[in-house]
Amino acid sequence: MSSSQTTVDFIIGQMLGAGEVSYKKMFGEYGIYCEGKMVASVCDDQLFVKPTTRGRAYIGEVVEASPYPGAKPNFLISDKKLEDGQWLSELIRITAEELPVPAKKKK
Repeated sequence: MSSSQTTVDFIIGQMLGAGEVSYKKMFGEYGIYCEGKMVASVCDDQLFVKPTTRGRAYIGEVVEASPYPGAKPNFLISDKKLEDGQWLSELIRITAEELPVPAKKKK
């Protein structure tokens, strides 16, 4: 099952306090970027945030799940937490700060 554009638009809207947030459609699902770094994905209308040490501490009681078969576990964000834009923006900002800058692709 793929994610709906409505869900992605809502999630992106909730993250606007994190900085420059964008998304890219990928195989019927979506990658979420903050400051040019892929920080999360929306799969089956659920938000999965890449795991980081500071993100884990910020969330507290973490639920981990794989966004798709064969993927490493990510932090699964509950619908209740999605409603709190300030909390979600902070999590995304923390995650982006901790993740490395993506390597440039060679031509």
